[in-house]
Amino acid sequence: MQVLFVHQNFPGQYPHLARALLDRGDQVAAIGGPTARPLPGVTLHRYDPRPAAGIPACHPWVADLQTKSLRAEAVGTLLQGLLDQGLQPDVVIGHPGWGELLAVKDLLPTVPVLHQVEFVYQLSGGDTDFDPEFAQADWVSQTRLRLRRAPQLLALHDLDWGVAPTPWQASTVPAEYRHRVSVIHEGIDTTAIAPRQGSHIALEKAGLRFEPGDPLVTFVARSLEPYRGVHTFLRALPQLQALRPDAHVIVVGDEGVSYGPPPAAGGSWKQVLLRELEGRLDLSRLHFVGRVPHPVLHDLFRVSACHVYLTYPFVLSWSLLEAMSCGATVVASATPPVQDVIRHGENGLLVDFFDGDALATTVAGVLTDPATHRPLGTAARQSVIDRFDLHSVCLPQLLQLVDRVAAGA
Repeated sequence: MQVLFVHQNFPGQYPHLARALLDRGDQVAAIGGPTARPLPGVTLHRYDPRPAAGIPACHPWVADLQTKSLRAEAVGTLLQGLLDQGLQPDVVIGHPGWGELLAVKDLLPTVPVLHQVEFVYQLSGGDTDFDPEFAQADWVSQTRLRLRRAPQLLALHDLDWGVAPTPWQASTVPAEYRHRVSVIHEGIDTTAIAPRQGSHIALEKAGLRFEPGDPLVTFVARSLEPYRGVHTFLRALPQLQALRPDAHVIVVGDEGVSYGPPPAAGGSWKQVLLRELEGRLDLSRLHFVGRVPHPVLHDLFRVSACHVYLTYPFVLSWSLLEAMSCGATVVASATPPVQDVIRHGENGLLVDFFDGDALATTVAGVLTDPATHRPLGTAARQSVIDRFDLHSVCLPQLLQLVDRVAAGA
């Protein structure tokens, strides 16, 4: 079977699925943007979304749609050339979020397409009106959001089948399309991402070394922004430091934004919040380390006495499941889709996203009585093995789904 992946940042969600398809003998090709990375055995074709004549001016409300249209045109042009050269995919697998799939059905009308459905923007009850501190409730913002949904709804209209990683993320799909969405996570390699004896973390510039049993709190996000609760977390630290003067905190993530807007006055959210909290934090016990390599991140989870994960109702981070797979004791926000994964008091602890006092006292309680809370980490790992293990659960289901979609089932 010939499988074509379309993803601007290939392999994106698909490294394990692509390798599994290759391992069983399928031919695999991919179309990706300038940042796409090759995988051995996968023929990668890159497109450039920038038109030769430059990006034309447009109404600011449709700037997002224009960006997606430029990608659709670039992918369509590249795909047309590949079809002329003999490419004949039996199934296309891609992420509709960037507009790359908009032209695929016009070029391959009879070829089934499997969509990665991460999240459909909600006009209410989702991420955009969740946080009253930053929510924009005026009609202009609402109309811009309505237009931003347009490519997603077009993709759903052409949907052969979709796959979403969690039940709540699947539930963001409008009801009339939801029956064509399977819930299967991309998978966590629980053999490699697991507790390991001898793990440690060294902060060489600070002259610090942390091992299991140390009162270390961790917080991880791709970007330190309100969508991932950095404001709630940092504002809780003065109280946490008062309750546990011996605790150290390591924060992983860069200072940009991945999902939400930057601060209106400029700078980064980290800078804004540190100015707000100036004089209230012991900065010698707060360590911002930027982004770190994946193996270091896993060692951090193995050493952490308490890992904090906060999010708006939005896409679930892989980092949460990886922390759980490493056996970390997790304190997380009682928000979807976290509640699809963590059951309070069974495999983690949940707190109100906005309640910094509850967050501080809960984390301090974990640090003060680690023996009582350690079974939560053990149960967290087991729940990831049972529901999200790459090789025994997710990959077999994904491969079966690809075959069924390719067969038109």
